[in-house]
Amino acid sequence: MSVLKAICFGEILYDNFPTYSRIGGAPLNVASRLQSYGVEVGIISAVGNDNNGKKLLGYLKGIGVDTSSIEINDQFRTGEVNVVLNDKGIASYDIAYPVAWDKVPLSKKGLDQVKKSDIFIFGSLACRDGQSRSTLKALMTVAEYKVFDVNLRVPHYTRDIIVDLLMKSSFVKFNDDELFEVAGYLDIKFNSMERTIARLSLLTNTETICVTKGAYGAVIYHKGAFYYNSGYRVKVVDTVGSGDSFLASVLYKLLSGEGPQKAIDFGCAVGAMVARSEGANPIFTRKKISSFMNS
Repeated sequence: MSVLKAICFGEILYDNFPTYSRIGGAPLNVASRLQSYGVEVGIISAVGNDNNGKKLLGYLKGIGVDTSSIEINDQFRTGEVNVVLNDKGIASYDIAYPVAWDKVPLSKKGLDQVKKSDIFIFGSLACRDGQSRSTLKALMTVAEYKVFDVNLRVPHYTRDIIVDLLMKSSFVKFNDDELFEVAGYLDIKFNSMERTIARLSLLTNTETICVTKGAYGAVIYHKGAFYYNSGYRVKVVDTVGSGDSFLASVLYKLLSGEGPQKAIDFGCAVGAMVARSEGANPIFTRKKISSFMNS
């Protein structure tokens, strides 16, 4: 089988925890995990002409991610997020604005990269500014398989933007709270998660919808059928990046032709392994993932 090609669009930044800082941003986290599986990955984004920007580019180049469509912006600084963890390791975010990734320009290179990719992955956060939003809209017109990682971050989104992205996507990932909030935008009022997902898929013409349920695993609705994993019991250190690694792992298995059940089992395992580790991008070997799944 030929090597999968993926392009991630949006925020790359520094997550500032109370006592340390780590590189992050959902597109960067997804790209890192996909790359670890041998997927050819590029990121379309922007950093400031500053030390944090240099470090982000250095990290991505070091793991083999294509950075040729990450612009260095002289006017706006590299993105930062202040992360607060509660006593259960659940994160909340204070996201600086405006920063370099709010101002991602459209380029011929970026359009070509997206055209040639098997997967184009984006979220809602990169749409909070008009410039990155218009760039994303243009890139979506040439993308073959569009993956919307919903990732709602108050107050950085609007109903109209979310619905517009939903209508154009091939695969959508929510957490359980996001699912019911977004379903409400479309006047879907079922109490049942399954009925909500099925109706959402029908109204938005989305082939695959994936919903994470925290410690209780996840569900995938794919081509009219449901697939479940009830999760892995771990001691949570922090949840940052757990959903991103879950998404990357599900996409890798699904688009490698291994089917939705194997995809969700693998995704839940890797997501749980990230949650019990510090930071968004811990390194796992295939052997380590396999032994965790079988323990």
